[in-house]
Amino acid sequence: MIRGFLFDLDGTLVDSERETAEAMARALLSHGVAVEQSDRDFIVGRSWVAIYDNLKARYPHLTWTRAETIAHTEAMRDDVFAERGVTVLPRARETLEWTRSYKRALVTGSSRGEVAQIGRHFGPMFTWDAVFAAEDVAQSKPAPDGYLAALAALGLDPHEAVVVEDSRAGIEAGRAAGCIVVAVRAGNFGGWDQSAAHEVIDTLAELTPALVEQLSRDYGLGAR
Repeated sequence: MIRGFLFDLDGTLVDSERETAEAMARALLSHGVAVEQSDRDFIVGRSWVAIYDNLKARYPHLTWTRAETIAHTEAMRDDVFAERGVTVLPRARETLEWTRSYKRALVTGSSRGEVAQIGRHFGPMFTWDAVFAAEDVAQSKPAPDGYLAALAALGLDPHEAVVVEDSRAGIEAGRAAGCIVVAVRAGNFGGWDQSAAHEVIDTLAELTPALVEQLSRDYGLGAR
């Protein structure tokens, strides 16, 4: 029986990675680092752990720590959101509304500050029993650390949880944690291969109680 949902954020509930890329570029430029388009593109579907490691390898004169890079990007992202707004992906609000009766965690490669920024734009249904962000895990997706921590925090066995993702790394992380994984095409702007998910849907409109029942029947004794 499915008792909980573990949601990814960027590319699954919201489309904010390009705004994050713009904010990062502006912040780093003020620090004397002019990033290229490939650095912006690298953000899509990846966590801050991977993003910072990529920046540090490409720009040795970057003296900010990862925490400082995140903080400066967060500050600049407020300006970018004020200019562009935040795009909530189709049926994301409605999905968080009907899943309120389940245990829920957010497992994201974004920072906790970035999660709070999204929450201010998203609405009252953006509430969680637990949040695991970039600074909360030793290894980012595709490692299962975040999902394993979420399962423990919610008191769920892996087969009792549905992971909702968009990226290949997120799908691999959910599978490695032993969960049932649903991939959503709508926010897959990185063009990730989603075939490893147990179910692939076009938008969150297809994530219904009926689908959850079907997934429970098909995979509820063990998602692997």
